[in-house]
Amino acid sequence: MSLRERSPSGAVEAGENAAAEASPAEPDGPGRCLSLLPWDRFSAWLHCVCVVGFDLELGQAVEVIYPLHSKLTDKEKTNICYLSFPDSNSGCLGDTQFCFRFRRSTGRKVSFCCFLDQLDRDLPVYLKKDPAYYYGYVYFRQVRDKSLKRGYFQKSLVLISKLPYVHLFRTMLKQIAPEYFEKSEAFLEAVCSDVDRWPPPIPGKILHLPIMGIIMKLRIPTYRDKPGTTPIVQNMHQVDAQISMALPTVHEVDLFRCFCPVFFHIQMLWELVLLGEPLVVMAPSPSESSETVLALVSCISPLKYCSDFRPYFTIHDSEFKEYTTRTQAPPSVILGVTNPFFAKTLQHWPHIIRIGDIKLPGEVPKQVKVKKLKNLKTLDSKPGVYTSYKPYLNKDEEIVKQLQKGVQQKRPTEAQSVILRRYFLELTESFIIPLERYVASLMPLQKCISPWKSPPQLRQFNQDDFMKTLEKAGPQLTSGLKGDWIGLYRHFLKSPNFDGWFRSRQKEMTQKLEALHLEALCNENLVFWSQKHTEVETVDLVLKLKNKLLQADREHLPVKTDTLKKLQMHINDIILALPDDLQDILLKTGTT
Repeated sequence: MSLRERSPSGAVEAGENAAAEASPAEPDGPGRCLSLLPWDRFSAWLHCVCVVGFDLELGQAVEVIYPLHSKLTDKEKTNICYLSFPDSNSGCLGDTQFCFRFRRSTGRKVSFCCFLDQLDRDLPVYLKKDPAYYYGYVYFRQVRDKSLKRGYFQKSLVLISKLPYVHLFRTMLKQIAPEYFEKSEAFLEAVCSDVDRWPPPIPGKILHLPIMGIIMKLRIPTYRDKPGTTPIVQNMHQVDAQISMALPTVHEVDLFRCFCPVFFHIQMLWELVLLGEPLVVMAPSPSESSETVLALVSCISPLKYCSDFRPYFTIHDSEFKEYTTRTQAPPSVILGVTNPFFAKTLQHWPHIIRIGDIKLPGEVPKQVKVKKLKNLKTLDSKPGVYTSYKPYLNKDEEIVKQLQKGVQQKRPTEAQSVILRRYFLELTESFIIPLERYVASLMPLQKCISPWKSPPQLRQFNQDDFMKTLEKAGPQLTSGLKGDWIGLYRHFLKSPNFDGWFRSRQKEMTQKLEALHLEALCNENLVFWSQKHTEVETVDLVLKLKNKLLQADREHLPVKTDTLKKLQMHINDIILALPDDLQDILLKTGTT
């Protein structure tokens, strides 16, 4: 396959250099980006926009990359080409929307903007950017056209972004793609110019995003939001009369619609995702596969799914061999596929979800048994879950009855999704609260923190000690579900999701200890201490204190600004009490 693009070969790399990662000019604190360059605002939301077409001789080809100076490696362009078109067997006539996720090429220059990093820190853990991956949001059109040799017009408009804001970019594409197919490249340039006027993606603020005459109004969640609550974005003031569209979410999918084909197995699927088990979703189209994979990943929220997931995966993907080899056990990954070839290639995988066309049931769904893997011969097999996995927890019949009742009463799918999302949230929280409680107990007491010693270390996580806490402070305190909770915890502690969660908690608590140590130093009379010690010891203290300030800034420790100012004053006072020659040296040393 050949790749064509309009990007000039010698252009600078947008989105990868400091300019592209720079923040809009909101320098509220030290170290923040101070100036705006062209395409800075655009790069805060998107890496680039691609148009992928079909050429009889070349196959799928990147026709346009915009902005023109944007850069993608050949490997990235190849992945985008194949992932932007449905498999030929999908038969997607008309317009189709879906998304994919692919690895960024290794060895690329990555630069950081402190302001955008700050935005990422304010996000819930499950919405934080993964620097190793890009998302591709696709609007694909296939219509009959007798004027073309192939007989069909086939083209995809693709938004490439590091942000997992599925609903936002899906809504945006729905607004711009149909018009782009009529007006072509000048329209695309205007779209990108609009995005370059957007405010930065600040969590917790109501944002107004203009796009080709329409204004999208939305709010990105923050880690401070209570899990399971979505502050409603409404048109509340008279000035909002111009708002064309208020988005209820930036990232959520229609959970109930996605889980309808496997209605009776939602609790088992929750366990499989929680444990990071290898899962493949076989679907008739990329739209169904991508939505189902995203729904699975989101079902353990507010926990972050820490393994790889591919909403749409093809035989041309650069990781195809890695993920389909039989020489080792299937990796911890969730794949969404549509090609019948995968029914054979992945038949050794332990858990396979086969879904048909996703349609909301007009009547109460019938009970469908879990099927044995040996019964899955082709992609034409009946919808269902093919696995030999036995859930640790007893089935919750109440949620099934509640959703069935909703179907009978023709409850709106949005309301059904709210019920299902709350069910998953309560189940995940019941599971994770005992772990949170135990890990909090590993934190040293504040009285153990001495300003004249290094901060104390966290105690080691001990699996047996944790298991002992479950008898009196286990999930039974918040969940009525019976079953082998102990077995589920033992399995979870070996999973990538536990590893990712625990590393995150370790980092938070270590930073908290560093912050408490800084506060303890601030509360000491450091000038008095320096007067009782030698110049060498005093200089050593000053250098250590300066390093502490640099660390607090570099690692964004949870320290009050007043504490940092107070520590800086201590440093200045100590230096001023030293001889002039030492003052000159120390005032120049370790300055930011």
